Amino acid sequence: MILEPFLTSTAVVALAEIGDKTQLLAIVLATRFKKPWAVVGGILLATLANHFLAALVGEQVAGILDAAWFRYAIAIGFLVMGAWTLVPDKLDDDEGEPRAGRLGPLMATAIAFFLVEMGDKTQIATIALGAQFHAVLPVMAGSTLGMMIANVPAVFMGQAVLKVVPLNVMRVLAALLLIANGIWALAVAAGWL
Repeated sequence: MILEPFLTSTAVVALAEIGDKTQLLAIVLATRFKKPWAVVGGILLATLANHFLAALVGEQVAGILDAAWFRYAIAIGFLVMGAWTLVPDKLDDDEGEPRAGRLGPLMATAIAFFLVEMGDKTQIATIALGAQFHAVLPVMAGSTLGMMIANVPAVFMGQAVLKVVPLNVMRVLAALLLIANGIWALAVAAGWL
């Protein structure tokens, strides 16, 4: 079923992205470049590429290591990501202020977003979702939609989003969703479902 991986990926990534460093980067890029559509386009390009690769890796690893211990590892991974989501993210001091240079805001955003997303919890969640569902395109589409749901408002509202959205509440909701997915994956791995 295509709908389940798509909807699960959308929800997991949208909630996990709230307050994440890539969302903070989206705000920084939007306020720096003052070209919100170029920033949104760059985020879309970066996320499509990054999350396609992440879902593909997840699917391939799951296909190779389709054993009970691996299913338990995926479930535990979701539980760990749930706990990790509770830890606030901030941009690292050494990342500095983004500069468009000759690339322009679209490509500067795409490159910056792609690189900052490497090893991020939403990328790791996409790998885990690809492994769980064995469905690269629905997972990539859902995780990309989740990233856009979380980041497009941040781009257009910039710093105002930080004043309106209660990040602690969103972190808790994201953590609960990831933990629920981990519990569900444990139940499937144990043969209870």
